[in-house]
Amino acid sequence: MTATVTTRPRAGGLAKKAVLPWLFLAPGLLLALVFKFLPMGKGIWLSFFKVRPFLGDKWVGLDNYTRVLTDHRFQDAVGHTLLLGIGQSLGSIVVGFALALLLEGQARSLKIMRTAVFLPVVTATAVVGELWRLMYYPTSDGLINHALGFLGIGPVQFLDDPGTALWATMAMGIWIAAPYNMVIILAGLAGVDRSLYEAAAMDGVSLLQRLRHITLPAIRPALGIVLTLAAIRGLRVFTEVYVLTGGGPAGSTEVWMTRAYTLGFTRNDIGGASAASVVLLCVTLLLTVTVNYFRKRGDVR
Repeated sequence: MTATVTTRPRAGGLAKKAVLPWLFLAPGLLLALVFKFLPMGKGIWLSFFKVRPFLGDKWVGLDNYTRVLTDHRFQDAVGHTLLLGIGQSLGSIVVGFALALLLEGQARSLKIMRTAVFLPVVTATAVVGELWRLMYYPTSDGLINHALGFLGIGPVQFLDDPGTALWATMAMGIWIAAPYNMVIILAGLAGVDRSLYEAAAMDGVSLLQRLRHITLPAIRPALGIVLTLAAIRGLRVFTEVYVLTGGGPAGSTEVWMTRAYTLGFTRNDIGGASAASVVLLCVTLLLTVTVNYFRKRGDVR
């Protein structure tokens, strides 16, 4: 008769394994605390005060929120943000999906093309905005107006006309965001069972029907992620507008973030800018939770 001896792991070994991951996470958590969460908390605190440098901050309660939300320029900026965000989100998803379908595969040439297409994402937005500003140059010397000249159109005042400035900014935003969406959708397409396409082709199913009944349901999780990120990115748009138009002409492209920037750094209204930023944070959180709720509800179905 043999006795079975079981060895229990030592408590010290378990404690070491539990602490080790936190040691690796500590530098990133410390940076996030110092440069993100503490400033965020300070901004929420300042939103309840009238900030007066060297004179002492004065408690005003919810007055900053009331003043910001009833400001007609802020209301116009919110409308521009929604229009720009919805347009950029839908446009970048559609273009990203089309690029993913065109560039899907393992050929070396496709890998090179995907790298080239992805370049706008890794390029600084300020640099991209400056390039597009030159492309939108309002005379026939501009790249786009020069091309339109062959069609007998123009020159068009893309960024100087209140009727076209927001749409011109939207076009650049779609160009920047579409490659990022393409990569996520490509990851979703990689998990699609190819035998389904072959069976559908043998049954005479058209290309559009294959996209609708095979591709779209298979990449629904990827589309949910893309939609969530696009919605957040649309609300927080700033650099594109600031570089291209600065919120002009006549406030036609002023968005949520540029309005907060103007309040804080042009009008020295730190309390109002903080209140506008806190409202944006709340709306972003609410939108993220709502999109995730409907995405999970769709996955269950």
